[in-house]
Amino acid sequence: MIVRGGFNVYPRELEEVTMTHRAVSLVAVVGVPHGEEIKAFVIKQDGTELSGQELVSWCKERMAGYEYPRIVEFRTSIPMTSTGKILKRELA
Repeated sequence: MIVRGGFNVYPRELEEVTMTHRAVSLVAVVGVPHGEEIKAFVIKQDGTELSGQELVSWCKERMAGYEYPRIVEFRTSIPMTSTGKILKRELA
């Protein structure tokens, strides 16, 4: 759970919404210490174009004002366990 502006934000809920974007293959949402910000690590679908600002705007339309990620980092891989669980502590 991430506390942002006094609100409880559940990363799983944000990940589920973000995964519905056609250009997103995988996403992991974490909180960053700087001012309780929300950061999304994103792997794009092959052959798609998507900027961080486009994704933030897209999320802003579908999430509450305190929920959407302000920071987006695109990656080619996200660390996972052998069972497929995302290792968020390695991202933060």
